[in-house]
Amino acid sequence: MDNQRQVIMEVTGSATQDGAGVQLVRVLGNQTAKAFDPFLMLDAFDSMNPDNYIKGFPWHPHRGIETVTYLISGEIEHGDSMGNAGSITDGGCQWMTAGSGVIHQEMPKASSRMLGAQLWINLPAANKMVPPAYNGISASDVPNINENGALIKVVSGSYKGTNGAFSGKFVDATYLDVTLDPNTEWAYESVPEDTLFVYIYSGGGYFQKPYETHYLLKRALLLSHGHSVNIKAGEDGLGFLLLTAKPLNEPIAWGGPIVMNTREELNQAFRELDDNTFVK
Repeated sequence: MDNQRQVIMEVTGSATQDGAGVQLVRVLGNQTAKAFDPFLMLDAFDSMNPDNYIKGFPWHPHRGIETVTYLISGEIEHGDSMGNAGSITDGGCQWMTAGSGVIHQEMPKASSRMLGAQLWINLPAANKMVPPAYNGISASDVPNINENGALIKVVSGSYKGTNGAFSGKFVDATYLDVTLDPNTEWAYESVPEDTLFVYIYSGGGYFQKPYETHYLLKRALLLSHGHSVNIKAGEDGLGFLLLTAKPLNEPIAWGGPIVMNTREELNQAFRELDDNTFVK
């Protein structure tokens, strides 16, 4: 227990609109980027009213990051300047390496419930301008592991020797979707120095022993360095996303959908958007 991770930051984010008027909660952003390095942004959405999201995210650019859109339930159609097109559906994921530059759109479809999150992962300086790449992940691609009241879906990275649906080439991030039955305990072993946080999307629970502080849904918890995370679900069960990766410890120059290392690189990106040389 001496080397267990402790909750050191609780973030609820703020309700906002993005795209053409999508209502969401911006959980992580500019203010948290240093603490959560290499994870830049987390937008969470949960709605049973299509009017909250149906206008979607029309064509827009990205450079210098990876965008990871994961759906617990719902459907999002997408397309990009690389010629990719398709749909993200229940349990599916779109893992896009924007690299040197891509223009894409994500358009949610009316669903009984739209529940999921978009995560931005920073790219290392040496890989900011790699060729863009698209990776589509369906629910059937994602390994499901059942452990005594715990269901672990391995979106990326690995868990106890089981490789996930995706493996990052530039940032080796582990992305787990974990659901625990009421009062179930679960522990996760991690690289001690890696950044690790969870986002609670259903129920509530405890994230360190002794199990005294109960955390509610719709918030992110950053945990300290350490080998293990000890978690216990509350009376209503617990559903959360767990993200962990090695921090980059590099300067960040952030301008809207583009994240570089210097202001000069950022200005160059916007000049290229203006003269139509952004997509390489």
